[in-house]
Amino acid sequence: MEQRILGKTGRNVSIVGLGTWQLGADWGTVDPAQAQAILAASVEAGVTFFDTADVYGDGKSEQAIGKFLADNPGHGVTVATKMGRRMEQRPENYSLANFRQWVDRSRKNLGTETLDLVQLHCPPSAVYSNNEVYDALDTLVAEGAIRNYGVSVERTDEALEAIRHEGTASVQIILNAFRLKPLDEVLPAAKAAGVGIIARVPLASGLLSGKYSKDTTFAENDHRNYNRHGEAFDVGETFSGVDFDLGLKAVAEFEQLVPAGATTAQAAIAWIAAQDGVSSVIPGARNVEQAQGNAAAAGVSVGKEFDDGVRWIYDHYFREAIHPRW
Repeated sequence: MEQRILGKTGRNVSIVGLGTWQLGADWGTVDPAQAQAILAASVEAGVTFFDTADVYGDGKSEQAIGKFLADNPGHGVTVATKMGRRMEQRPENYSLANFRQWVDRSRKNLGTETLDLVQLHCPPSAVYSNNEVYDALDTLVAEGAIRNYGVSVERTDEALEAIRHEGTASVQIILNAFRLKPLDEVLPAAKAAGVGIIARVPLASGLLSGKYSKDTTFAENDHRNYNRHGEAFDVGETFSGVDFDLGLKAVAEFEQLVPAGATTAQAAIAWIAAQDGVSSVIPGARNVEQAQGNAAAAGVSVGKEFDDGVRWIYDHYFREAIHPRW
């Protein structure tokens, strides 16, 4: 699989990585053996980048990755984790003392002395412009607890603020066929600054897999059920913030663009990977088949006609509601 430099980390990562929120919680029941099988299938398919967070299943996702890494020495995988969502969301809680506690817990979960990349996990907006926060992160690098740090953001203005800070190695942001605003300023600014872009929610929580209908239901403990209107966290994390029924109509249009030999999900991932400045796209997978299918998107090509179609769909269905919000 094609490898790209992940911003200021200097590390080569696969253009299709693996998001592991679903290995912890919030996507229905998680089976530990299935989690290991998904990780193994991803690596076998060429994936060299895992993204996780300390809050996913209260550490279960990190622990699953830690077990896989311990069982597979010489794996060649770069692991990015995130911190900050296990405490009340107040700017003052993003302190060096708390960072040390959170990082130590993640190091234990992942079974490593030094974390490859730690990202602030969508903190309050004021955190991104606080120089003391970046000083604290620099201290963790100097102490050897982390190699690099980045941010995960909800909004483009937060991404642009983080990019201004010299130590920011990467920005993780929602980017998919239903969320195009990052293309306007964030990707060009990141590229100019040498900052990597990790594209999350690439399938709009599965909408862009083309497998849902108006009759689809989700488990009670699945965020696509309990957070559909932003009841638990930013609604943009669920179906990329689009109305489910409207999303289904847009997917029907999107499916007409999909090249022969590719699935709807693969085309959606391939389009993101083709955007200038994207380092890695991180779809999740609930089973081995999904992991293999997602990784295979690295071999799918989409051209200008496809790109024009994506932009028409966005302008027709989503721009008015989505573009000003995130």
